[in-house]
Amino acid sequence: MSVVYWTLRSLLSHWRKHPVQFFSLFTGLWLATALLTGVQALNRQARDSYALASEAIGGAAQVSLVARDGQPLPQAAFSQLRRAGWPVSPVLEGTIRLQGRDERRLEIMGIEPLSLPAGSRMAGEPAQVGALLDFISPPGQAWISTQALEELGLQPGARPVLADGQRLPPLQPRERMAPGLLLVDIGVAQRLLGMPGELSRLLLPAGAQGALPAPWDERLRWNPASEDNDLDRLTESFHLNLTALGLLAFAVGLFIVHAAIGLALEQRRPLLRTLRATGVSVRYLLLALTLELGVLALLGGIAGVASGYVLASLLLPDVAASLRGLYGAQVAGQLTLSPMWWLGGVALALVGALAAGASSLWRSARLPLLALAGGEAWHQAHRAWLRRQAWVAALAAVTALLALVYGDSLASGFVLLGSLLLAAALGLPLLLSGLLRLVPTGGRSPLAGWFVADCRQQLPGLSLALMALLLALAANVGAGSMTEGFRHTFSGWLEQRLAAELYIRPETDRQAAEVQAWLRHQPEVADTTSVIDVDARLGGWPLELAGIEDDALYRQHWPLLQAQGEGAWDALFAGGSVMLSEQLARRLQVDVGDVLALPAADGEWPARVVGIYADYGNPRGHALVRSADLRRHWPD
Repeated sequence: MSVVYWTLRSLLSHWRKHPVQFFSLFTGLWLATALLTGVQALNRQARDSYALASEAIGGAAQVSLVARDGQPLPQAAFSQLRRAGWPVSPVLEGTIRLQGRDERRLEIMGIEPLSLPAGSRMAGEPAQVGALLDFISPPGQAWISTQALEELGLQPGARPVLADGQRLPPLQPRERMAPGLLLVDIGVAQRLLGMPGELSRLLLPAGAQGALPAPWDERLRWNPASEDNDLDRLTESFHLNLTALGLLAFAVGLFIVHAAIGLALEQRRPLLRTLRATGVSVRYLLLALTLELGVLALLGGIAGVASGYVLASLLLPDVAASLRGLYGAQVAGQLTLSPMWWLGGVALALVGALAAGASSLWRSARLPLLALAGGEAWHQAHRAWLRRQAWVAALAAVTALLALVYGDSLASGFVLLGSLLLAAALGLPLLLSGLLRLVPTGGRSPLAGWFVADCRQQLPGLSLALMALLLALAANVGAGSMTEGFRHTFSGWLEQRLAAELYIRPETDRQAAEVQAWLRHQPEVADTTSVIDVDARLGGWPLELAGIEDDALYRQHWPLLQAQGEGAWDALFAGGSVMLSEQLARRLQVDVGDVLALPAADGEWPARVVGIYADYGNPRGHALVRSADLRRHWPD
């Protein structure tokens, strides 16, 4: 141990003489760990919120029954199925707005706790008899997360007023509640949502199946537990992009660490030779180098995890606002991370540092004792390393080519990008080495010859830094170009799609008729056109069916990516046709000219696809049909 101790002290003396190198290595580990752990903290917090939302009345995995047409169920479905021996439990979900608080929206879930499936837990906890009595006895209770109650600035027992003048039951804070969710008795929910006698779905215990009694066998469909919450699927690309950016930053940081370690070993070759000459074995030398690297990684990891927590805390409100605005997902505004996240971040830094310094340690162990101080020996070793690196770069290039030719999915796209970046980074030292060999060194100017020879000699130490620079620049240019191009495309598309000067969304059919009648007599209004829409499901995915009227607004301002000839709009308004959003068409793998079975109140109705249009930022599927067709197949 004394040999290892004095060897380690000798190695650490290098950092006192070269503080800039120490700062480079420490900063690389620090920033790489901070960015990746910060991103993982944001993703974990969001997914924990999704899990809490799905566990509001959780327990064992449950299945549910929903209407085939995607509309609310009549309360008679619950009573009749219950009398027929089916252990169903009603659930009603909707959105309410609070008065005087910027009309903040809250999700509300109404349940009937006495009929919940066995093993269910209200707000993540077994339901107690006393709590159930308080929950269902007038005026009832509205369970809300402790954090949401604090954000609203309310005290337990408060009864805030809604935008329509109704008053909530007394608020009761709960620890295991999703942010932005209110849990109330189903009768209270029907009153607050203005949906008397209506239900969203019927819960059943896990594993329940069988043929439903008539007429519910034709009006209801089974909905597996995996489909009850679409947030994981809807937000998957959002979290995937965050993870990809974090991993890219971590990889670039490790390249910086690799370059700093390689440079330090290059400069410590005389020290390594001296240590070996005084009797330090290769095993003890590698042990001391590994301990040194572990100490540095531990310092950088601790600083990185702490910084990642601070970074995630600062960014979480904006991320939560983005998820709420894009997908309607409620995410807690404060981080609640387990100790395993902290330990995992430090372990990540240790593993990354060891991976970054592995090649340098291996090269040090492979060099003969008397060659440690010889630059030519290191150069020859690097040439052998380049030959192996060339094979890896070629393999990555071939993989990228195969993904380009045969890939047709998101995974193959990531394989293409990753392989291309890897091939470019690994191929850069090969290209530079080949170019330096082509430069003649026997010219008239000795200075030019020395310059070329010195470039060759410095290439082993600088290759990793240049590779890191290539990846950083490629990611910066690629992400910037992609973002700017999408911004221009999205702005142009938005100007075309939102061509009308005013959009009004009535809350009821009666209100819609009154608004239309009033607009016809207003001299300021040049023209109006109406849209009706229905929420349904197609292929297991949420779908918005929009029925439109024949108007020049669509023909002039609704851009189509693909169309069935020049008469696509004529075909749509002639009836029996449909236009699909791009993401829905790709998800269903249909093209222009195909026949698609659309959901209807009485089953399905076939429609021919005559056009495909962009629908950026919409996580739901969207389809355009003629208004008369929609009214015929959805008479209610």
